[in-house]
Amino acid sequence: MGRPATKPIRFKDGFYIEIRNKGSKTSGIKLRRDTEKQMQQSIKEYERTKDVIVLGESKNGKWVNELVKAKQD
Repeated sequence: MGRPATKPIRFKDGFYIEIRNKGSKTSGIKLRRDTEKQMQQSIKEYERTKDVIVLGESKNGKWVNELVKAKQD
């Protein structure tokens, strides 16, 4: 085992959502989509079986709009 990474994570440009199992308290998988329409399609696909959290849009490594909408069932 080596030492842990110290460089902060840089997100690519796009729209991000987080997917995790229903009822889970741990962090899930972050998914990136190029357009907002693609992001909405992914939300519809996953919302039946997973908790979906919209993280927002990232441009130039910075968040444009954070936590636009949180969807949890």
